[in-house]
Amino acid sequence: MSVDKIEEIINKHNNDPALLIQIMLEVQSQFKWLSEEAIKTISNKLNVPVAKIQHIATFYKAFSLVPKGKHNIHVCMGTACHVRGAKRILETVEDNIGIKPGETDLELNYSLETVNCLGCCALGPVVEVDGKIHGNVSISKTTEVLKLTNKE
Repeated sequence: MSVDKIEEIINKHNNDPALLIQIMLEVQSQFKWLSEEAIKTISNKLNVPVAKIQHIATFYKAFSLVPKGKHNIHVCMGTACHVRGAKRILETVEDNIGIKPGETDLELNYSLETVNCLGCCALGPVVEVDGKIHGNVSISKTTEVLKLTNKE
């Protein structure tokens, strides 16, 4: 993790502590997580207590204090997706990438999460991979979607 890159992001926001969450989001986007080093750098540069940054990072699900994979996979487990087979889709994803929800593989290729709703109920079951929504997912389509991540 580059302190220079973190400081560059902070400077882009004029060292404004009012933009703390935006800065945290950009640092996480750059490095895939908020390391202790990143939190301390943000704290020092903005003169914001580390405890406040950690509180924000643990309150919002968008933040991670552990490294995330290159590819982020979210499987919707909401009611519409659930009744259309989301559990089987999740099991297929787990079998294909070898991790459970909340985990990241050791090679940092994949992170897997379940979500309560992605707001695409008519397309259920839904899988989001790296921000792209895949709807009406079947077991065979799940495997195809995951194969796309191997090409990048």
